[in-house]
Amino acid sequence: MYRIFSDGGSRGNPGPSAYAVVITENNKVIGQYSEYLGINTNNYAEYRGLIAGLTKAIEMNLKDVEFIMDSELVIKQMNGEYKVKSENIKNLYLDAKALSSLIPNITFRNVRRSEMFIPLADAMLNIELDAHQ
Repeated sequence: MYRIFSDGGSRGNPGPSAYAVVITENNKVIGQYSEYLGINTNNYAEYRGLIAGLTKAIEMNLKDVEFIMDSELVIKQMNGEYKVKSENIKNLYLDAKALSSLIPNITFRNVRRSEMFIPLADAMLNIELDAHQ
């Protein structure tokens, strides 16, 4: 079972933003990625982290993936529980849905920031933000 943990954040909303992705197999880290995004909103950064994780899963040809994020908004939108109201986020959401359709067995789960590998992803995105200030 593969799990992909992603986190996005901004310092200010909008403000300097970044995302980080941690990929695990059987609770062992097999990949870590982060990227500075410039001035954007927190939700933009969260979606960009999800899209980066989806893209990596497709590149790695993963067939059974659980995506785990601390963003309740993104997870509930991906699970169809919340509508996407923001025009700024709609295209990111559509990209994420299209990419997720390429992974045969995919689930999305929301967790607290302190759970599992979310603290590592959070630390990575903060390192990325610090490097650009």
